Amino acid sequence: MNHFLNLSWALLLFVAHLLVALRALTRPNRTPASRIAWLSVIMLVPLAGMVAYLLLGETSIGQARIQRMRRAEKSIAKPHEGLVAPEAVAPQALPLFDFCHYITGFGVTGGNRITVLRDADAPASEPMRNSLAAIDALVAHIEQASEQVHVAVYIWLDDDKGRQIAQAVAAAAQRGVQCRLMVDSLGSRDFVRSATWKMLACAGVKLHATLSDISHLRHMAFSRVDLRDHRKIMVIDNRIAFCGSQNFASPLFRIKPRFAPWIDMLLRCEGPIVRQMQYLFLSGWIPETGETGLDHLPAQAPENSLPGASTAQVFETGPTARFSAMSDMFVACIYAARKELVITTPYFVPDESMLRAICAAPRRGVKTTIIFPARNDSWLVGNACRSSYMDLLQSGVDVHEYPLGLLHTKSMTIDGELALVGSANMDRRSLELNYENNLLISDKDVTAQILERQMGYLSVSHRVDPEVVRAWPLHRRLTQNFIAMMAPVL
Repeated sequence: MNHFLNLSWALLLFVAHLLVALRALTRPNRTPASRIAWLSVIMLVPLAGMVAYLLLGETSIGQARIQRMRRAEKSIAKPHEGLVAPEAVAPQALPLFDFCHYITGFGVTGGNRITVLRDADAPASEPMRNSLAAIDALVAHIEQASEQVHVAVYIWLDDDKGRQIAQAVAAAAQRGVQCRLMVDSLGSRDFVRSATWKMLACAGVKLHATLSDISHLRHMAFSRVDLRDHRKIMVIDNRIAFCGSQNFASPLFRIKPRFAPWIDMLLRCEGPIVRQMQYLFLSGWIPETGETGLDHLPAQAPENSLPGASTAQVFETGPTARFSAMSDMFVACIYAARKELVITTPYFVPDESMLRAICAAPRRGVKTTIIFPARNDSWLVGNACRSSYMDLLQSGVDVHEYPLGLLHTKSMTIDGELALVGSANMDRRSLELNYENNLLISDKDVTAQILERQMGYLSVSHRVDPEVVRAWPLHRRLTQNFIAMMAPVL
């Protein structure tokens, strides 16, 4: 009898193992590298591999959430203020804006005013001052708000800067401003349990910790448990918006102080682009909270609709976006470069198409520079990143490491004409899993501001020497390459 039971269990496990392996092989929207990596895990550690694949192997947020999102998107009119005709867009930028429109449905807006927030007196050796100035500017605008404060942020810490922002929002709510705050339930897990969170609720602020339910047992069979809302969206009075890499925390980042300070970039935006960010916030808020009556928010006042000269478009992706949309956007931007390409990213685990595009840029005559943090707060990502150094260096890419903290800015400038700035890293999480929002900008003056910040990073960074990389010991290279090989699973 025992022998029969053991045989039955063995047969059941074999069938389950085979079905999971077949699912990994036949699931659509998966790269060959991802299939091979998952198949290796499933075969090498059968039981753990099967469980890992079922929990983490597929990008799904569950049909119920997808239906709520679709209903919300249909209930809000797509913003159409300030759209520009294709002939008014720079020819180099037009294919990029067309791709954005294909993915998001947003049109190209003109007449925007976009500024990189900074401390004008901060030297490159004191980059933390720019982040502090950006937070102070955000707080000042919240203090002047008269109608709405809408915020979606990944990490909100209960530290001095986090509390400074929270106190400004609470004060705004108490004077009658409609305040809605949406934080990621994992990235801000300590904040949602803090006294400051309770203070905000008591002040009348509408609060929500997003994706808090996907790790619940009843959702595990229908959605991936590690999906995150990585967006940074701030909209004030439907008139001013902020976008970039800045979380709501002191640059000293007390949860990982040995990698501090965090070095970020935040853009202040006015004009029609604000409506796209407002739409982006609401299309996330409504399905998460169920709040109704938000589809008739007032349009931007005509006198404020064209405050500047920047052409811009919001580019957002997530688990429900077309597969590889963020990767394709990065690749399209890289191939658009003709003279110069400068990239900063803290987390670099590219897919094959992105790595090949970057390596091809110098061979096309494009001066290509990438700046990474010298020390990464993720040991796995840091090693995966360095596994690509030799490919980059041999292709002629100038690779630099930033030593004054964790360079957290996610930016790309193209020929001094175009820029892409936002929340998305060049790693598998941003490319395939997270909700992300970037801003594509066509404006020489704004791009010059972003490029100036990038050059400030570069001025204090150390150039990576190919000879030093070649001299890395075998065990180090094996570790890096193994981690990179398993990147689709991580």
